[in-house]
Amino acid sequence: MQSDLFKDAYLAQPATAPGMSLQNGKSIKYAVNGECYARQGAMVAYRGDLRFERQGQGVGGYLKRKVTGEGLPLMAVRGQGEAWFAHEAASCFTVDLAPGDALSLNGRHVLVFDASLSYEVSMVKGAGMTGGGLFNSVFTGHGRLGLTCEGEPIVIPVSPQAPVYVDTDAVVGWSAQLRTSLHRSQSVGSMLRGGSGEAVQLCLEGEGFVIVRPSEQQPQTGSAS
Repeated sequence: MQSDLFKDAYLAQPATAPGMSLQNGKSIKYAVNGECYARQGAMVAYRGDLRFERQGQGVGGYLKRKVTGEGLPLMAVRGQGEAWFAHEAASCFTVDLAPGDALSLNGRHVLVFDASLSYEVSMVKGAGMTGGGLFNSVFTGHGRLGLTCEGEPIVIPVSPQAPVYVDTDAVVGWSAQLRTSLHRSQSVGSMLRGGSGEAVQLCLEGEGFVIVRPSEQQPQTGSAS
């Protein structure tokens, strides 16, 4: 059979080493040799001897999700084999964390990560009950993390001389050492006249970066599989 479907760009090749790699711009392949963790429902295909088990977050994480609607619904992937992960054809990226690094992510953008990484659901200080969520997932340790973004991301450096202000519905994540607070950029008079649609932003200060997606629409939270 002949088809453009069978060209190398689309064909899944056997893994040469355990761990995570980009299959293409919309999916991540993980060669499992032991275990990894992934967003519940994000597996789109696998081969080999793998088991997928719901991973709890403990009582504290459960209560935070019930209050805020945010969180990190996870499954453990265990065994020997290869699995592919994706979420609603969003763009996929991998991030390598080293000891001392800390990345704060909105849970809906987490796709898959190494079991060697640690994470906790943490309150976004100064953010209040905003559209972007009161709680983020903060990753630390040594390992690789796969994340998603609707469209091509905008990565903006943050410096002490140049704080960055982001829409709470558009922000994906940021360097966890940055200071966060709410910033009001609309006058009371403008609000009384109907508003500009840009009343409050998340302000990030310090040294690091922030990742923004090119959309303010609330993404779907359903499973991908």
